[in-house]
Amino acid sequence: MIIAEITVIPIGTKTPGVGLYVARAVEELRKLGLMPAVTAMSTIFEAEDLSLILKAFKAVHESVFELGAVRVVTTLKIDERRDKTGSIKQKIQSVTSVLQ
Repeated sequence: MIIAEITVIPIGTKTPGVGLYVARAVEELRKLGLMPAVTAMSTIFEAEDLSLILKAFKAVHESVFELGAVRVVTTLKIDERRDKTGSIKQKIQSVTSVLQ
């Protein structure tokens, strides 16, 4: 499983708020059958292959322009581990088990 983190920053809007744009990005991810988890700073999701993640990246990026932003900065982090399977849930459990 590949874990991805995406952040989209609309520029050239009439408000400093980004909730509308983030919600649209989440909708785009859901349309692709992904299960995004929204955090305070970014959105994370997992997929079986890189092509779906890149398709999601493009859909998110374009959706913000469709809402009227004149400039969009989108970042994508990809965590792909090939020596064993993993998931978002597994990564969180790994850290929290050490904290307890």
